[in-house]
Amino acid sequence: MSKLAAAWMAWRVWTHFLGGVAQGGLLFPRLSKPQRDRRIQKWARKMLERVGVELKIVGAPAPAGPMLLVSNHISWVDILALHAVCPCRFVAKADVEHWPLVGTLVTGGGTLYVKRESRRDAMRVVHRMAQALKDGDILAVFPEGTTSDGSSVLPFHSGLIQAAISADAPVQPVALQIVNGKSGRPSRAVSYMGDESLAGSIWRTLCARELCAVVTFGAPQRAAGRDRRAWAQDLRREITAMRSREALRSP
Repeated sequence: MSKLAAAWMAWRVWTHFLGGVAQGGLLFPRLSKPQRDRRIQKWARKMLERVGVELKIVGAPAPAGPMLLVSNHISWVDILALHAVCPCRFVAKADVEHWPLVGTLVTGGGTLYVKRESRRDAMRVVHRMAQALKDGDILAVFPEGTTSDGSSVLPFHSGLIQAAISADAPVQPVALQIVNGKSGRPSRAVSYMGDESLAGSIWRTLCARELCAVVTFGAPQRAAGRDRRAWAQDLRREITAMRSREALRSP
C-alpha cells in the first residue's frame, strides 16, 4: 500500500476513533446496557474494517453471561476483535483510565481498572468482577499481563481468575492470532510491545495487507475444584493447543 493511501486510511481511523470517544463520554452514560453493547460492537467492527483487519471467528462465543473470557494478548487489535464478536467488559491497568481520549473511550465501554502493583486493589477488582459475573456480565481478561509477539503464550497470572471461582461462573478460553489472510502465516504488523508506540503499531497495520485476526473460542469450563493457579495453568495449556490446532488448519 502506498503511503498516500495509508495516510487516507489513517485519517478515516482517526475520525472514527474520535466518534467513539464522543459516544463513550457523552452518549454511553445515558444508554441501557444492551444499547451500549450494540453500539460498541458496531463501532469495533467498523474500526477493524478501517484499519484493514479481517475478522475470522472459530468456535462459538458466549451469547450471554455470566462468562469470563480468558485470552492471550498480542495487540490493541485483540480488544477490537473481542468487542466485535461479543458484548464484553475488559479489565485494564489503572493508568489507561487517564490516557487522553483513550481513557474516555474505554471507560464509556464499562472497563474495570486495576492497580497491578497493589495487592489490595487487585482484591477489590476481583470482588467487583465477581459481582459483575453474578449480575450476568461477560468479562474479558488477558492474564499474561502484557502483550507478546504472538509466537507463544506467556505465563498466566492467576489473580483475576479468582473472580470466576468466587462467582461460580464459567470461563471460556479464547485463542487470538494475527495472520496473513492468504498464507495463514503469523504477522507482526500489529505488534505493540516493549518500546513500540501505539501510533507506530497502527501505522504498520495500515501499511500491511491482508491481515486477519483469528479468534478461536474454546468450550466453556468450570473450576471443578481447581484453585486459581491450577486453573490458570490449564487455561494457558488449552489456549496454546487451540492456537496450534488453528495454525494446522490455516492454508
